Amino acid sequence: QVQLVESGGGLVQAGGSLRLSCAASRTRGSINVMRWHRQAPGKERELVAGITWDGTTNYADSVKGRFTISRDNVKNTMYLQMNSLKPEDTAVYYCNADTWSGERFWGQGTQVTVSS
Repeated sequence: QVQLVESGGGLVQAGGSLRLSCAASRTRGSINVMRWHRQAPGKERELVAGITWDGTTNYADSVKGRFTISRDNVKNTMYLQMNSLKPEDTAVYYCNADTWSGERFWGQGTQVTVSS
């Protein structure tokens, strides 16, 4: 079992920044890929960014150049630095972790609200 706890969400004005964190309970070496997803009201959950154990990253086109995903394998924590935020970035942000054995775990989500 892997417990994921997100933090760092909040209310920010358009153009501002936030940094999300996702702390994992599993000891290092067990988790392969970690990702950030988001779900806006009335919309499906979408992938925002992902990072593998060795640091390979990928981003949704809508956040490229504005968001940066990173990972500290010693602290078992993943981050999402979000800059130049837009109202359309408003959503509940979820982290997920995939283990090497193929299990998938989700956090409880953290609300990000960007006002215009």
